[in-house]
Amino acid sequence: VQLQASGGGLVQAGGSLRLSCAASGRTFSSYARGWFRQAPGKEREFVAAVSWSGGSRYYADSVKGRFTISRDNAKNTVYLQMNSLKPEDTAVYYCAAAAAVDITRLEMYRYWGQGTLVTVSS
Repeated sequence: VQLQASGGGLVQAGGSLRLSCAASGRTFSSYARGWFRQAPGKEREFVAAVSWSGGSRYYADSVKGRFTISRDNAKNTVYLQMNSLKPEDTAVYYCAAAAAVDITRLEMYRYWGQGTLVTVSS
């Protein structure tokens, strides 16, 4: 079972990036999918999550209105569209999968990807 995150890179403040997280080894269509991030010297924090059906989406207050999470169950993939990026968004972004109800909590996630680095310059 593997979650492969991609799409990170260097972008100027105000720019956009789209992260992808492709799953292999099993289907995650019945799992919630989430994105978390970890900045240098800080703990890993919740960014966004989407329910297994895509009908419910949750966002950290710091990214509401700028980031959008979506999923394509046919492709076993979840996306994070990040707009109006700020230097404080700089972090390693991790995707994860959970068979849980409270999908804003890190400890609810069983499967994790390796992370992709997003750097936002001022």
